[in-house]
Amino acid sequence: MGYCKLSVFVIGILVSLLCNSALIAAAPPVASVFESSLWAIPANAVDAKVEAVLKKHGAQLRKPCSDEVFIRRAYLDLIGTLPTPNEITPFLQSKSSSKRAEMIDTLFARDEFADYWSMKWCDILRVKSEFPINLWPNAVQAYHRWIHDAIRENRPYDKFARQLLTSSGSNFLEPPANFYRAVQGRDSASIAKAVALTFMGVRFERLPKTSQSNMGAFFSRVGYKKTDEWKEEIVYLNPAITGSMNAVFPDGAAVVIPAGADPREVFTNWLVAPTNKWFARNIVNRIWYWTMGRGIIDEPDDIRSDNPPASAELLACLEKELIDSHYDLRSIYRLILNSRTYQQSSVPCGDTSDPKIQFAHYTVRRLDAEVLIDALCWIGGDGAGYTSATPEPYSFIPKEQRTIALADGSITSPFLATFGRPSRDTGLESERNNKPTDSQCLYLLNSTDIQQKIEKSPQLTRTINANKKNIPAMTRDIYVLILSRHPSPEELTATEQYFKSKGLFPAQAGNELAWALINSKEFLYRH
Repeated sequence: MGYCKLSVFVIGILVSLLCNSALIAAAPPVASVFESSLWAIPANAVDAKVEAVLKKHGAQLRKPCSDEVFIRRAYLDLIGTLPTPNEITPFLQSKSSSKRAEMIDTLFARDEFADYWSMKWCDILRVKSEFPINLWPNAVQAYHRWIHDAIRENRPYDKFARQLLTSSGSNFLEPPANFYRAVQGRDSASIAKAVALTFMGVRFERLPKTSQSNMGAFFSRVGYKKTDEWKEEIVYLNPAITGSMNAVFPDGAAVVIPAGADPREVFTNWLVAPTNKWFARNIVNRIWYWTMGRGIIDEPDDIRSDNPPASAELLACLEKELIDSHYDLRSIYRLILNSRTYQQSSVPCGDTSDPKIQFAHYTVRRLDAEVLIDALCWIGGDGAGYTSATPEPYSFIPKEQRTIALADGSITSPFLATFGRPSRDTGLESERNNKPTDSQCLYLLNSTDIQQKIEKSPQLTRTINANKKNIPAMTRDIYVLILSRHPSPEELTATEQYFKSKGLFPAQAGNELAWALINSKEFLYRH
């Protein structure tokens, strides 16, 4: 990632604009860009639980977010993609009271929905070719396609889990069998550890030793064998061990597994039962974390008795919704995104560090590395493109493919590494690091990559050429392109004054404005 010296102009205009940013200081004239005054949607079941918690602590929900904020927020949270100006304008012009709910439903049908959530699940399921997982490219592609198909067709979550946990066969021909290969160890304890983390949200090492041993017994008959096909491996149930066995579930209930039965089937039947206290709770808590920025139980994959939820009632509400919907995960997304809790402003009011009132505003958080590079490439008009010479076979990813659709966690880039893409070694949510660093700031402010994306951007070029004699119109179009909203009057004035004081030509002005907005917290963060 090379660096250049042109960013001195960017710093000047950035300082000028940040003085007017509601994300830095919520002055009333600018906050109106981010907030609305009245709710256009009724409160739902989520809001009833959240407001009850907030009331106990003397807090309340913030004002509703503006339509400009909502469309950007929903697009990023559901499909990992910025809305285009052609999508923003009709949404803002619509007077329908149900337009937000309707837009949410349209996003479920987008290809990017399956791409983005496949990426999230591949993080959890450790989908990568190289060490220490070593799935290898053929298996990675098969596994990723299976996950992608499951999300695209909205496969019920209990069926999704069952297919993974009971799978046997070739890792090439039976993609879910890769669940048992994407584990750092072939012993029963290693497998049980992956199962507990993925489907129960439990850190296996925190369980008592007896519970660890009991859970591992259900996976003690899993075997592996090579074939003559390069890197193919068969996952199977060991035929040499067929007798009955006594086992104990994680909740302490005993079971006798009859001779010839698959212990994994017995465990899965217990796991996906509506009465199971971990299965539904784990996934609805993860979805809340993914969409709201913090789990009801936090960390989201560390469910235990001494880590209580911020609202047990809210968690129970989401669990019931999932079970009543027959494990339709989209019903949970729909319930959360259509709530006032989700659609409230991100501008905080007072100290909200107390986890008991964490729901008193939408949580501001940085874009995922994959989402950010895709956004920069979309603005620049050219994809990133990825290649990998090892492991064989050689992998080439066309530039037109989005990074959120990249199957293999081993195929990476300096940008993805710098911006905290997870390594997919453990399946822990904490592997993804979205904290800002000095290296990230240097890249965004001073990189020749960013400079070239801006200068060669077809969209920016069209916008600048169409508004050479109308700086306010050019400013408005660039704001919509990059921030998904129109500038406030204060921002328009600050921008125009800066351009005049520097004597910039339209192309210079447009490029410097774009660079400044790309470096703003508003662009780099979900809000």
